[in-house]
Amino acid sequence: MAKINIGDVNIYYELKGHLESDETVVFLNGVMASTSSWNNQVPIFENDFKILLHDFKGQLRSDKPVGPYTFKEHAYDLKVLLDYLDIKKAHFIGTSYGGEVGMRFAIDFPEFVKTLSIIDSVSELDEVLKGMVSNWKTLALKDPSDFFSGMVPTIYGNEFMKKNHQFLEVRAKGISTIKEDYFTGQIYLYDTFLNDVNMTDELNNIKCKTLVICGENDILKPRKFSDIIVSKINQCEYALIPNCGHVTIFEQPDVLNSLLLGFIVKNK
Repeated sequence: MAKINIGDVNIYYELKGHLESDETVVFLNGVMASTSSWNNQVPIFENDFKILLHDFKGQLRSDKPVGPYTFKEHAYDLKVLLDYLDIKKAHFIGTSYGGEVGMRFAIDFPEFVKTLSIIDSVSELDEVLKGMVSNWKTLALKDPSDFFSGMVPTIYGNEFMKKNHQFLEVRAKGISTIKEDYFTGQIYLYDTFLNDVNMTDELNNIKCKTLVICGENDILKPRKFSDIIVSKINQCEYALIPNCGHVTIFEQPDVLNSLLLGFIVKNK
């Protein structure tokens, strides 16, 4: 656990797993998440891979300079971090906002990318998605409990919500204890998303082996967005996970882990 200063912004990161390995997996967070959100995925890689996690600027443990930012900035920050850690090439796994950073990184810095796995992400917006994220901005300015209760139905699938009341209650309590600057950072990140997700026409520049994964019941970033991504990237595999909403890393971790590990081992 450490921080690196990039342009007077402190970026939090963690390096773990098999630190002597020549194979590195880089996890890229969803917008509301942090490095701990990957706790279901890290264990399947940590014996054989070096693992890098970090919070984007604006996220929980990193600085939150006035935004909005750009996805190019996030990609550049990641490139500086990789250079600092002497990581020449890696496998990148990004969920939602992190998948969008991953696509931007693969476009801008292809020499670093062995494989790219994109989970529940988009390369463009529609009015429904804009409306949902704009509503998150409004809620982030209010009481934390209102934020969580308003956000939950847009990201979790119906079956998961029915079966995991206790998990969601713990998450709600955790949100209510977070410092106020978390929500300030969230607003900057939401604005970044709304202003800067416009990558569809550049996706044909992604030349690495790519895996696209989508929860079948994702209402925030539904299948049509993954279909667009798959249609534009040449070396692409596609998996649709049944009974799963937007937060695949929590809702269907076993299925997701099998897909990720199989894809990355196959392309080592």
